[in-house]
Amino acid sequence: MKKMNYQNVKGTLDYLPREEEIRRNIRRTIEDVFIQYGCKPIETPILNYQKLLASKYAGGAEILEEMYTLSDRGKRELALRYDLTIPFAKVVAMNPTLKMPFKRYEIGKVFRDGPIKTGRYREFTQCDVDIVGVPSQLAEAELMMMALDIFKKLKMEVTIQYNNRKLLVGFLCQLNIADQLINRTILIVDKIEKISLDKIKEELREVGLEQPAIEAIDNFLQKDLTGIIKYYQQLAEKEESIRLTESQSLSPSGGKKEREGNREPVSKPERKKKGARR
Repeated sequence: MKKMNYQNVKGTLDYLPREEEIRRNIRRTIEDVFIQYGCKPIETPILNYQKLLASKYAGGAEILEEMYTLSDRGKRELALRYDLTIPFAKVVAMNPTLKMPFKRYEIGKVFRDGPIKTGRYREFTQCDVDIVGVPSQLAEAELMMMALDIFKKLKMEVTIQYNNRKLLVGFLCQLNIADQLINRTILIVDKIEKISLDKIKEELREVGLEQPAIEAIDNFLQKDLTGIIKYYQQLAEKEESIRLTESQSLSPSGGKKEREGNREPVSKPERKKKGARR
């Protein structure tokens, strides 16, 4: 009988007791902070409909190429989840009676059939915490406070970088980039800390962006924080100027009243009196 060659699937790991104890202590610390902030735990299926998991990126993202797909005996197209965001969105959509605001956290395994690098595996644990049903930015601030409290308890010094997708979308719209290319462009720009600027520009060309737009994005990405803040301040002032101009052109002006006042009065035809009913 041939001896079996025991090995893990590429991109997966075993965690022996010493490592697993550390991992579980970290997990308990994270969960304790989430609970202190009133977050509730949920658990979602690892196995999902492929169409559901593909909906986030509308079939255009690289992540879809890394999705583990399969079909069951009923020939249903299924996939292993690659993050916890879409399963949570599904939970909210399927449960309209959830009391808002709804704070939830989930810690679970996700899977991506992508390239294996240092610290990047095909099976890994992801931790998600979200607040839905709050229209203001207060929810974002609370989530950042949770993160800071967690790292403080873990005795780790960190810097939080806050990203606002609306600002980036507004910048790209100013460049007259087609709506269907906005999401794809954002996914490419989001790689700024992973690949070089030259590679980003190359990928932007491949998706169909024109050279002036690529050069504007290149210039924007090379700005420091002060430069970015200054850019958005100038953009806000420009938008306000346009808004005031449009408002003035639409509002009734004194000149219009004068022109109307210069017109000769027009006598109205005398109405006939109706006879009184008997």
